[in-house]
Amino acid sequence: MTNSPLNKNLSTESFLITRQQKEAINKQKAFVIWLTGLSGSGKSTIARNLEVSLFNMGVHTLILDGDNTRMSINRDLDFSATGRQENIRRVAEIAKLLNDAGVVVITAFISPYIADRSMAKTIIGEECFVEVFVDSPLKVCIERDAKGLYKKAINGELKDFTGISSPYEKPVNPKITLLTANESIGESVNRLVNCLKYSQFVKE
Repeated sequence: MTNSPLNKNLSTESFLITRQQKEAINKQKAFVIWLTGLSGSGKSTIARNLEVSLFNMGVHTLILDGDNTRMSINRDLDFSATGRQENIRRVAEIAKLLNDAGVVVITAFISPYIADRSMAKTIIGEECFVEVFVDSPLKVCIERDAKGLYKKAINGELKDFTGISSPYEKPVNPKITLLTANESIGESVNRLVNCLKYSQFVKE
């Protein structure tokens, strides 16, 4: 995206209430749980169930989901590499704003490129970015195919579809890998919650 010529006339505003004060009143550390994986791997299902678990622990959360943002703030973007990059950039900026408000953010995005996830980490802040690889073999994702998207992609009806006509670059060093072909959603969520506790992102 091209920067507006007006940008040189802009400056960052500072506010009277800090992020740390907002975290304190919310009694939590604000961070982003970034779920990445193929379509059908279980990202959205894990996000929803994780939110319930965190809510029951008294954690204030908000989910940013790929389909929802594609139908709203990012509805003008395509699925080309450039469109995907801008999709992730916008989501990361929104997640950062929510973190600044003291909210824990759960994102569920394919986010197939390492460079784009690295960009998101830079925007959000490395210390607040928890990358979670929702790992399910392509064959299993195709078998699930709840939306019928893989069938359309295989038949050539969908272009730039991750795993078929567009690549997925696996995370190099995620905080945790969830093997959703071998464990239940409950098991995946429990492992993730325990990881967050162990890493002191959430309190016991």
